Amino acid sequence: MAEKLTPRAEDFSKWYTEIVQRAELADYSPVRGSMVIRPYGYALWENVQAGLDRRFKATGHQNAYFPLLIPMSFLQKEKEHVEGFSPELAVVTHAGGEKLDEPLVVRPTSETIIGYMYAQWVKSYRDLPILINCWNNVVRWELRTRLFLRTSEFLWQEGHTAHATREEAEAETLRMLDVYTDFATADAAVPVIPGRKSESEKFAGAVRSYSIEAMMGDKKALQSGTSHFLGQNFAKAFDIKYLDANNELQHAWTTSWGVSTRMVGGIIMVHGDDQGLRLPPRLAPIQLVIVPIYKSDAERSKVMAVAESLEKQLAGVVRLKLDTRDETPGFKFNDWEMRGVPVRMEVGPKDVEKGSVVLARRDLPGREGKSFVPQAGVADAVRSLLDSIQSSMLAKATAFRDANIREAANWDEFKAAVEDGFARVRWCGDGQCEAAIKEETKATSRCIPLDQPGGSGPCAHCGKPSAEIAIFAKAY
Repeated sequence: MAEKLTPRAEDFSKWYTEIVQRAELADYSPVRGSMVIRPYGYALWENVQAGLDRRFKATGHQNAYFPLLIPMSFLQKEKEHVEGFSPELAVVTHAGGEKLDEPLVVRPTSETIIGYMYAQWVKSYRDLPILINCWNNVVRWELRTRLFLRTSEFLWQEGHTAHATREEAEAETLRMLDVYTDFATADAAVPVIPGRKSESEKFAGAVRSYSIEAMMGDKKALQSGTSHFLGQNFAKAFDIKYLDANNELQHAWTTSWGVSTRMVGGIIMVHGDDQGLRLPPRLAPIQLVIVPIYKSDAERSKVMAVAESLEKQLAGVVRLKLDTRDETPGFKFNDWEMRGVPVRMEVGPKDVEKGSVVLARRDLPGREGKSFVPQAGVADAVRSLLDSIQSSMLAKATAFRDANIREAANWDEFKAAVEDGFARVRWCGDGQCEAAIKEETKATSRCIPLDQPGGSGPCAHCGKPSAEIAIFAKAY
């Protein structure tokens, strides 16, 4: 822990990998492209899960589980779906020492197996809507991997719903995008841009795809969540039919939506600094660490009595840790800074005498982040400080993002913008134009924001008429 991190400005990619490993979030597994999520990293993921799961249940969704192995024929039923996922599939051809009659695909996503089951369950309009979410793992055989951001196996949630009408399904797609936007901003303190994906960037098999796009600390984009209106594509492929109120047979309308452990990577890259993680209080596994400071056995006895009393006073109020390790205070300070704990409480002999403690904010440097508060009523002070840190982290990330989104009216301005941030431009929406932009700049269309200014103007690349604004950026 004594060795300093590679500065973000020197090598952002190396900084990211070092921070994931030194903060003990995750490590590499012996299987190429897969990772081991360590307890501290998994606790962070559990808090992400809790924040999302609470929102899902508040909107009427229920959790369920579907099989990991899917018959190959299921994926082949939806043409765009199989074409989109074929290069990433892991396929089981043998089991029990024998060759299988039909290969089984290790789940890359669950639209097909869920479509098959919905067809068994849906008979009448009274059976709709079905609102189901799954917490599971999926496998996509990635060529270039990076811890949390892109791994061959990853954890996520995938929601799958079926509806009686197109209007209901479209409303569900946008409602879940709003849920993701609320979670990202309120819990992760990550400002995002919700918008529609281009035709070339949409999910394989969807009619329309939407995403929330976030700017990382190196000004690249990260797709942080997606919501898809699937129309009747999967309903027709799997024969999800129901009798409507007029006793006529209709195909259902379906949606799917997901957020993965990539969100953990986004939190790291949006908030981290050269000292390590900086975790938003609402998601931090440990919100407060108490560090007792003493030099002699006599001091230790007095300090520990107060520290343990404070621990009891704060238990159940915040997620906390009393650090009793046989290490120096300096080592502990650096260790907890690396791990991104929002608040450090220091208790030394003078604090015992004065009936006070030192509270140090992780989001502010040195003395700027320190305050002295009475031990009496410290719980209220800690709660207030955590709220202040949460708000401050969102405000700082928002200011950084907004300062690095540039309006580009022509091609030269566009190229300059995507070299150092996001370009906000008028774009014609043509696939060939999009491909040319990617070829020339390595930037991709991130989304067409839902919030549009209206009006029209020439496309920043090809000059064709454009009625929409799009966000382009280099991305993870």
